[in-house]
Amino acid sequence: MSRLALAVRHVPFEDLGILAPALAERGYTVQYLDAGVDAIDAAALADADLAVILGGPVGVYETGRYPFLKAELRAIGERLRRDRPTLGICLGAQLMAAALGAEVAPAGRAEIGYAPLTLTADGQASPLRAVQSVPVLHWHGDQFGIPAGARRLAETPGFPNQAFSLGPRILGLQFHLEADASRIEQWLIGHACELSRHGIDPAAIRRDAERHGPSLARSARLAIGIWLDAL
Repeated sequence: MSRLALAVRHVPFEDLGILAPALAERGYTVQYLDAGVDAIDAAALADADLAVILGGPVGVYETGRYPFLKAELRAIGERLRRDRPTLGICLGAQLMAAALGAEVAPAGRAEIGYAPLTLTADGQASPLRAVQSVPVLHWHGDQFGIPAGARRLAETPGFPNQAFSLGPRILGLQFHLEADASRIEQWLIGHACELSRHGIDPAAIRRDAERHGPSLARSARLAIGIWLDAL
């Protein structure tokens, strides 16, 4: 029997990417909800077999500028209270952390580009062990605190909180395991203003995407597969 995976998407090109095949292989039917366009209904989100909260360029704390975030936070909070399987990526992980009572705030700097993670002891025992030797894509200027009761899984220099888990069904990732390196040009176009603001050469990211993309795709699918199979 097919299972429903609801993916909350904030910008069109930040979708499930290379994670979509892993879901299809396990019998999930994917339905996207576009934040700010589609209503994020708390009951519908809570009832889905799996929820994936994807990334985006807005801040969790910008509810006055982007009112849709209020309803999204409430819906995510209801799902997490029910301990339903939930994966958050970048903004998605920040929304999950905020819904669980942790602080989310600007870091005062940006982390953009491919770089490896350093796993904690808990991270070594988590599905992230599959990506510990592979540079992953980072693209954020905000950071989250670790929610009460959650385990901190990974860090990078200057960003100690790169991932958390709360039991076996709730996983938040600050970095982008899902990004399809063959479509990195969409990211470079969509975030062109941010790259220019931080003085980052898109050619460097393009080269790293070509260099690391294939191995990251394999490792990311393995990591998410381990997590999904343990649900």
